[in-house]
Amino acid sequence: MTAIVWLAFLFGLAIGSFLNVCITRVPADESVVTPGSRCRSCRTPIRWFDNITVVSYLALWGRCRQCRAPIGARYPAVELTTAIAFALQVFVHQPDVALIAVRLIFTALLVVLFWTDYETRRLPNVFTIPGVVVGLALSTVLPPGVVASAFGIVLGGGVLFLLRWVWLRATGVDGMGLGDVKMLAMIGAFLGWQQVIVVLFLASVTGAIAGIALVVAGGRSMQASLPFGTFLAASALLASIIGSDLFAWYLTTLR
Repeated sequence: MTAIVWLAFLFGLAIGSFLNVCITRVPADESVVTPGSRCRSCRTPIRWFDNITVVSYLALWGRCRQCRAPIGARYPAVELTTAIAFALQVFVHQPDVALIAVRLIFTALLVVLFWTDYETRRLPNVFTIPGVVVGLALSTVLPPGVVASAFGIVLGGGVLFLLRWVWLRATGVDGMGLGDVKMLAMIGAFLGWQQVIVVLFLASVTGAIAGIALVVAGGRSMQASLPFGTFLAASALLASIIGSDLFAWYLTTLR
């Protein structure tokens, strides 16, 4: 790999550390700026040498230095996932610096939304709605283009909103939150309408497989909800890296 890819990896580690703050604090309506990082158990401020991404977690054996309470594995997982995703975006899209910058913003949003939905079943508006606006604005000068982006917003949000309405009318059960609707609209804003189709297909298939697996394993019933935003995020990340190949593959499934 080139030096720029390794730099992207290191940058991703640093950004991942901040994303952990967002994942923890935003659903709890806390500031992501103040106070500084502290143990969630004993509230002791974390010193700089205990706040080095991944390294400090390993050095402390995943525990707070002060109270020895366990630190969730989510923290290094987010940092490493962000770092790997950033490196892949740079590797695939170099030397287009502008497109890389947009893809990194999009990746950061997806990482946050994946984990907030997984942990809290929430997709905060503070990420999805500005994401729609930013994605549409950037598409005026970068791919996928403003028309594809606008159509992606309408298609992404419209399809899930319609499915949600039909399911609610048919069963009386609200099977999908509006957060999923806004998230897919955001994905459409960044990637365009063609990738909305691919992302929705992949997320639906993987979500169904995961749901069936959980039922077979006895973990939950068919009535239990799955965090669909996590499947949307993973599928959208894949589409943002190899989107054209995925769309071509999807077309072959329709023949």
